[in-house]
Amino acid sequence: MSAPSGTSHRRGPLRRALIAAAGVLGLATAAATVTAPSATAAAPPPPSGWTQVFVDDFNGAAGTGVNTTNWRYATGTGYPGGPANWGTGEIETMTSSTDNVSLDGNGNLRITPRRDASGRWTSGRIETNRADFQPPAGGKLRVEARIQVPNVTGAAAKGYWPAFWMLGAPYRGNYWNWPAVGELDIMENTQGLNTVWATMHCGTSPGGPCNETSGIGGSTACPGTTCQAGFHTYRLEWDRSTSVEEIRFYVDNTHFHTVRENQVDATTWANATDHGYFLILNVAMGGGFPDAFGGGPDAGTVPGHSMVVDYVQVLSAGGSGTTPPPTGNRDAYGAIQAESFDGQSGVFTESTSDTGGGQNIGALANGDWALYRGVDFGSTPARQFVARVASGAGAGVSGLVEVRLDSRSNPPVGSFAVGNTGGWQSWRTVPANISSVTGTHDVYLTFTSGQPADFVNVNWFHFGR
Repeated sequence: MSAPSGTSHRRGPLRRALIAAAGVLGLATAAATVTAPSATAAAPPPPSGWTQVFVDDFNGAAGTGVNTTNWRYATGTGYPGGPANWGTGEIETMTSSTDNVSLDGNGNLRITPRRDASGRWTSGRIETNRADFQPPAGGKLRVEARIQVPNVTGAAAKGYWPAFWMLGAPYRGNYWNWPAVGELDIMENTQGLNTVWATMHCGTSPGGPCNETSGIGGSTACPGTTCQAGFHTYRLEWDRSTSVEEIRFYVDNTHFHTVRENQVDATTWANATDHGYFLILNVAMGGGFPDAFGGGPDAGTVPGHSMVVDYVQVLSAGGSGTTPPPTGNRDAYGAIQAESFDGQSGVFTESTSDTGGGQNIGALANGDWALYRGVDFGSTPARQFVARVASGAGAGVSGLVEVRLDSRSNPPVGSFAVGNTGGWQSWRTVPANISSVTGTHDVYLTFTSGQPADFVNVNWFHFGR
């Protein structure tokens, strides 16, 4: 959300970790023997007190793609309209080809970098369709995967950069709000080193409260077998049950890094954590992180070594609910809290000073949207839309708050214009007429403006007859 001064949080390039390792790390010189990885039959059952909210065991026929109910492919060399080379300087082109991303028929996903005769690299990057992973209020979230990183070391591994990580949901559709929206790197590895890095990115870049572009990071050696020679379980636990919220990182149940809420200012933490996240699995080639440890890929790099993923699962525990928040059965005529969205793009949540407290959504600008599923209008038509809004937009900056049903591409059923209300926490209730609506619909709030600046916050809305 824009600060009262008008400073926007929506700028800054995406660039993942350039983490300085503790001590001096040398490239391994011995090439590891490629072994056939084993897979468990299924993700382990949740421990007592935990509830499974997402799982993929990657069961399926050899040579097939991922389950697109769970995953989407991110292809090319960057998001449309976003930073080039995924914002990191990596050189590969991501594809949805089974040459790069496929199941192996033994319960594993394989993401495999390839190099063609002209020296061009391809690889794979998949992301969860869901972007609502966060702990319930007062509870915990566990995100884990059992992974063998590419089994290649020494000169043959130069430029390899496998990762299992999370990005804040507001990044989708915006692509220029990193690192404020948060990034949680559960596992990063590079150059065939026997090291796992874990990092939180937040704040502003370069520098800022989170030391960007390095972030707040830690690292350790994989216990037992090296990261390359066998499977290890990489886990994040995001804990809102403690007096100081914290995010902990583990490898094979060994806790090696923690980031705490009180390490940064309250606004930075809220901007990075008061929303859901989506999960990412990818193998990049080249870029800033490998550059920090010798560079590559080069002519000696050997293509074709896969990151092998046995399972990914997300668990929730405790608190006032589970993740994600319940959807459906929303009453159109009761107040719908804006921060209770089921999907969004470009949206921040933050504490509000409006009557009743709680949170509002903000940083709303042209092209942003929020989705509220299963809003029940009943059989008597609704003809009015009412929203609680605030704006500290600069002179001449305004826009439309629109209501669309069932698809963002459908025309609005109603809208109202809003400009500066006296401040980003100076709240005003604004009514608007809408065309008649009955039945149950997914409701999209969309935000349209003639300029890119943030122009409105929303606290709550409801409909009327």
